[in-house]
Amino acid sequence: MSATTWGHARHVLAENPVTLAAAGLFTFFVLLALFGPWLAPFDPLASNANAALQPPSTTHWFGTDALGRDILSRTLVAARLDMGIAVSAVVLSFGFGIALGLAAGYYGGWWDTVVVRISDTIMAFPLFVLAMGIVAALGNTVGNIVLATAIINLPFYVRVARAETNIRRNAGFIEAARLSGNSDLRILAVHLFPNILPPAMVQVSLNMGWAILNAAGLSFIGLGVRPPTPEWGILVAEGAQFIVSGEWWVSFFPGAMLMLAVFSFNLLGDALRDIFDPRKRT
Repeated sequence: MSATTWGHARHVLAENPVTLAAAGLFTFFVLLALFGPWLAPFDPLASNANAALQPPSTTHWFGTDALGRDILSRTLVAARLDMGIAVSAVVLSFGFGIALGLAAGYYGGWWDTVVVRISDTIMAFPLFVLAMGIVAALGNTVGNIVLATAIINLPFYVRVARAETNIRRNAGFIEAARLSGNSDLRILAVHLFPNILPPAMVQVSLNMGWAILNAAGLSFIGLGVRPPTPEWGILVAEGAQFIVSGEWWVSFFPGAMLMLAVFSFNLLGDALRDIFDPRKRT
């Protein structure tokens, strides 16, 4: 981003304390994803039967699980995997969805019909059930989880891009661009794409939270990342059986991290809309 955009971003964040807090949480999770494995005080895969199900203490801040593994270490390391899955899935769905939606809204005709039908077909299924079916059919690898999450998020970007392009494709500034000799590709990339970014970025923020929940949900029911790999959904699932017997910490801390991550992404949507809206960069 340019210096002007950075200045606008600082203004947007400083104007709303809640948005600033959400940006702080987002930065925290990004840093956690980057440096979590080096911050972990113990090996997240190392078990110790003598330290099984110990409550939080000065040695194990988040306690230990049924195999004596340090929950803090496993929670920190899991941030990279969960954030990686969410970012990869959203980048894929954003790229393909915006491109398809732009083309459908701009050209119309049979292309618009095909894109809309594909989008409607995906939306006809309960999205989490569709993700379950894709992962079950292809296998529960990280790549397939990313693919399934990207597919169920694709229609959101198609609809946003198509609707915004339909509104603006005959606008005065688009007609002026055509008369100036701009190609269709340049009109789509330079004149239309920046104007659909504000609502698209809100969708990105929401989809990041949904992508993390989707990955955690698949892992919770056994269709996601395979144990003993640290992942927030797996950690919550492993601790769920111990809540009744009083070992609440096994699932509480991973669940709290998952909740905070989704919470921060949901709150960040309005800020991203204002930052990327070209009409507000004054």
